[in-house]
Amino acid sequence: MSETPSDVGQGTPSEVGEGAGIVLRTVGRVGLVSYGLVHVLVAALAVQVAFGDRERADKKGALQAVASTGPGLVLLWVVAVGLAALVVWQLAEAVLGHRGVPLRQRALRVAINLAEAGLFGVLGWSAASTAAKGGAPSSQPSFASVVLGWPGGPVLVGLAGVAVVIGSAYAVRRGVQHTFLRELDLRGAGLRRSTLVTCVGQVGWMALGVAYGVPGVLIVIAAVRYDPASPTTLDAALQVLADQPYGPPLLVLLALGLIAFGVHCLFDARYRKA
Repeated sequence: MSETPSDVGQGTPSEVGEGAGIVLRTVGRVGLVSYGLVHVLVAALAVQVAFGDRERADKKGALQAVASTGPGLVLLWVVAVGLAALVVWQLAEAVLGHRGVPLRQRALRVAINLAEAGLFGVLGWSAASTAAKGGAPSSQPSFASVVLGWPGGPVLVGLAGVAVVIGSAYAVRRGVQHTFLRELDLRGAGLRRSTLVTCVGQVGWMALGVAYGVPGVLIVIAAVRYDPASPTTLDAALQVLADQPYGPPLLVLLALGLIAFGVHCLFDARYRKA
């Protein structure tokens, strides 16, 4: 039986769906590696803050430091593409995933997918815009300071800060209860590797919650005080931690935790369930 031109390359619906699934999983794994790399870069600059260099510490500062060299600029574009891939992956999961689960649980997972897509989008945009500028520092005001000037801006900023704090608490809970293991397929990994993945993930998720939780509190404070000049970035959060008693050791521990999260992202990319 001969094939018509329209039959060539199309495959059966199941074959097409399986092919799309493979592409989607590959995109997600590439994105997870990029996401982990961003947090390793932030960890490196957190260590600099711990030892007195406070000029560049937030995500944009980390990206600017990378973009200051030729190879780093190429790496930054790779990170931006990887984060964009994560956005596509999370949106696809929200639309196509979570089949066969209870409606309430599915709604929660879709909400998490959308929230993570938003986070990855912001980070990806930061990476791409920094790469496009060649690492030059931005003179633009922070998003929070702009929104505070809108009608009802303090309420919006306060709600955003509360959402960040809630998300941070969720990350800590995810680490403490190691619920991230539900997304991994560790069959065949062996006991030692499985234990390592669990421990690294627990430390990484808890550190991630702390890293985002402090800026969330600062955002709420800025909204309550109605102060557009109030610091709300991760840079400011690291400086707040550095000013505390035993601040430098705390920052070093946080940096080690963020490195653990970066390693967890590599494990996540390797063992994520299909």
